[in-house]
Amino acid sequence: MRILVLIDGSKWSQKAALHAIAIAKRKNAKIILFSVLDRREAKAIAFNLSMRSDKIGEIKKFEEQIWKEMKKSVKEIMGSLLELCHEENVNCSMKIVEGIAKDEILKEANSGAYSLVVMGAYGKSGKTRIGSLLEELAGIIKPPLLIVR
Repeated sequence: MRILVLIDGSKWSQKAALHAIAIAKRKNAKIILFSVLDRREAKAIAFNLSMRSDKIGEIKKFEEQIWKEMKKSVKEIMGSLLELCHEENVNCSMKIVEGIAKDEILKEANSGAYSLVVMGAYGKSGKTRIGSLLEELAGIIKPPLLIVR
């Protein structure tokens, strides 16, 4: 059994990973921690930052700094979860890709390699309603989908 755990950096995705670890321990399953980095997010943040600071000429510099921080942050989160898996004697690996989240998640989840997909109910914004990515994915992910709140 292989479990795909979607990690977006939110506390909700980390909570989902904890549930996946518990399942993997009971079922002797392998976990794959999966994250998608979307450069469009870095561009949007850089644009907003440069507009607020009246430094529109430095937008590219801001974008590169934000992109590096996004990569670093997700690697740190996934590294911590990987350590936890090893402490719990759960077989675990991580995979980080660049692209559009919905497309990359669907490609990975529907590859036929997974028995279960686990994700948090909310994204990084922490809004009180189920996130739009979840709404888009729920009906088209082929393996069973566990949504953790």
